[in-house]
Amino acid sequence: MSSFMARLQSGKGYLFSAIIVAGLQTLILGTIIQSRASILSEGAEVLLKTAPVDPRDFLRGDYVVLNYDISSVPVQTVSGGIPAEAGERVLWVRLKKQEDGFWTVTESSFHELPPQPESVILRSQPFYSGGLAAGDSMRVEYGIERYYVPEGEGKPIEEARNDGNVAIAVRISPDGSAQIRSLLVDGKPVYDEPLY
Repeated sequence: MSSFMARLQSGKGYLFSAIIVAGLQTLILGTIIQSRASILSEGAEVLLKTAPVDPRDFLRGDYVVLNYDISSVPVQTVSGGIPAEAGERVLWVRLKKQEDGFWTVTESSFHELPPQPESVILRSQPFYSGGLAAGDSMRVEYGIERYYVPEGEGKPIEEARNDGNVAIAVRISPDGSAQIRSLLVDGKPVYDEPLY
């Protein structure tokens, strides 16, 4: 009888542990999904002009590789100084809307920028910087350099992108995180991202 009770107790412990692990996994996944949905529903929207990508970077799988004009940040836009020592850093960029409707970098910093009217602050992904000269520009990514498309539909989008006819509407959260909201070809939305 005592061995039966011991097996019953160990089974309950295993079941309880499995329920806890499943609950934590669900909570983490839900947090990730809600974070993305929050940016898409409440973030500031900006329109970014795409730039051609080297043909060797053509569609890998079912996504389009995106390059932006704001991916090359001129060193002369940096306020607050450039770190002398090389290392991995995050760059904060201030975007302002231009007359053509697209947003561009007007200021950048290796320190968080304060908010200003009619501008949005975007945070880059960590990147390695070092040995920057006054005429240089920094190549940065923002986590929005891929756009997944339905199978087989990437090639025409990449051709339109290389012709300069693709733009991306992006939502940016107050902490500088970005999510792609929609892809536009010739100014017309082709794909819109659902919240969930």
